[in-house]
Amino acid sequence: MYFKKILWAIALIGLVVAAYFAYYVYSAMFVPNTAFNNDEAYVYIESDADYDQVRKSLIPLLKDINTFDALANRKKYASNVKAGKYVIKKDMTNNDIINSIRSNNIPVKVSFNNQNSLGFLAGRIAKQIEADSMSLLNAFNDASFLEKNGFNEATALGMYIPNSYEFFWNTSAESFRDRMLTEYNKFWNDSRLEKARKINLNPDEVMTLASIVQEESKQKSEQPRVAGVYINRLKNKWPLQADPTLKFAAYKLPKYKNTIIKRVLNVHKEIDSPYNTYKNAGLPPGLIVMPDISAIDAVLNFEKHNYFYFAADAKKPGFHKFARTLSQHNQNAREYQRYLSQQGIRR
Repeated sequence: MYFKKILWAIALIGLVVAAYFAYYVYSAMFVPNTAFNNDEAYVYIESDADYDQVRKSLIPLLKDINTFDALANRKKYASNVKAGKYVIKKDMTNNDIINSIRSNNIPVKVSFNNQNSLGFLAGRIAKQIEADSMSLLNAFNDASFLEKNGFNEATALGMYIPNSYEFFWNTSAESFRDRMLTEYNKFWNDSRLEKARKINLNPDEVMTLASIVQEESKQKSEQPRVAGVYINRLKNKWPLQADPTLKFAAYKLPKYKNTIIKRVLNVHKEIDSPYNTYKNAGLPPGLIVMPDISAIDAVLNFEKHNYFYFAADAKKPGFHKFARTLSQHNQNAREYQRYLSQQGIRR
């Protein structure tokens, strides 16, 4: 009789333990374990992160980190962390969360435009993916990469076509750069290459001219006409005399560091630089800014006309007056110079 009581006690204890274990497993796997009120939260897991780092990022988002730990170890996630951006939705269970952060790396949209240099581009991209600005800049400037793919220090910025792209957040600097090369080659399809050939320019030269057009006018409707002026000058072997190239050359000099040139003066036209298109014929060595696609296509689809000059329109800010003759241009230029003087802009 006493022995039977012991057996019953053991059996009862076993049932209690089994019930507790079943409840614990159920709680660990199938009970909602999120602690936030929004519909979803995002977790960013770095490439070199271990489970402890993942755990720290999850603690504010979960009701019970201990049940999550137990299941993470059981499912071997703790020893197999995956980098990336992951979503955790409200009322997800531990099982759902582990499945999400193990296999559902979410792409992020990376966008950029009008960056003045590779340094600014690196800073812009570093805010959107894991790679930091220094590693990106090093990848952009890699001499062997540039030489292998037909770029140099002056033309390298032209490889990055401004647009929006999808990347995984944990993309490395080199992978980002390589993808941009792929996008560049896609952009320069047969149609664009043929249009460049017809105006006797290669892609680097088109990008350089487009960067000047970009700086001259942000008006998409006007950019083909501006491009046409420069094409006319190139065809007739005239100097481009593009004021934005003078500013670019000036900003490279210590004298103009941390200044903003609002008015191009004769002193700027004397700057000794290959980017001085008043002194040097033809295109400068490379881009002065990252052009929008609209400016690139404006060069490839330039407006055919007989204009050789243009000056900013004082009565229509952002637009220009175009001229066929120097005397007409001088009149337009004097009108704009008077406007600048009236505004108190001397330099």
